[in-house]
Amino acid sequence: MSFKQELLKKIQIDQLTEKVLFTVGPPESEKKVDRGLFKLLLEMAGYRYLKERDLDIYLPEEGSGRSHILVLDNDLPFYNTTVADIAMRKSPTVKEMVNIRNAIKILNDKDVVVSKKTDSVKTVHDECIARLNLSFSAADIDGIAADGTASLKNGYAEGVQEALNLFAELLGLKPAPKAFMSDHHQIMGGITLKDSGETVFGPIVCYSLMHNRLFALTYPVAVFDRDAMERYQEMVAGTEKPPLAGPDVFQFLKDAVMRQGYHPS
Repeated sequence: MSFKQELLKKIQIDQLTEKVLFTVGPPESEKKVDRGLFKLLLEMAGYRYLKERDLDIYLPEEGSGRSHILVLDNDLPFYNTTVADIAMRKSPTVKEMVNIRNAIKILNDKDVVVSKKTDSVKTVHDECIARLNLSFSAADIDGIAADGTASLKNGYAEGVQEALNLFAELLGLKPAPKAFMSDHHQIMGGITLKDSGETVFGPIVCYSLMHNRLFALTYPVAVFDRDAMERYQEMVAGTEKPPLAGPDVFQFLKDAVMRQGYHPS
């Protein structure tokens, strides 16, 4: 895959992980994990499915060097043991239960459990990311900027948004805090929380989906700075000229990536 495709895959993995984590409850919680979503992550990480008794078991990819085995239930436990041992502990037969040594294992699996719940989700997330090639060249970044510029010229909002999402990932830009939001706009930037508790947002990139208008503020704006907030809101409304607009925004983002590089998290 190209770097752009690999980066889109990473964004997909991150978003899917967040959705799964949202469904994971604390220990002893009755909250139900979205197993369907987690199965998608397991498949992206190369896990192999095995039905053993009534258990849904996932084995690591052959040749991966990993040995831990996951049981897809509400606890999402990873085990460091054999499939047969897991089956005996999780779904024992009557004959197995009457054996005292087996009974001890059935009642307490702490000796073989590696992780559960959120820790297991994060492990699989990291394994998915490790399969990607996220190295890039200047030509790769030029290509993303060129795609965004062409989409802007042609009024193709989805293409503009895709390019902006890719640059947001590369630069660590976040969605706008509530005070900076505006309907029918995609707004992103850097977020800093001052010791006083005040939010500072910027540099800011703003795209109007209704008017196909893209602009950027190259400086941060403090939420309690009334004059700066008023100018920002006028720029969003289109009544104030922004520092950068149109294709120049993609040039600005491209230059920022080339200066600082990319450090995937």
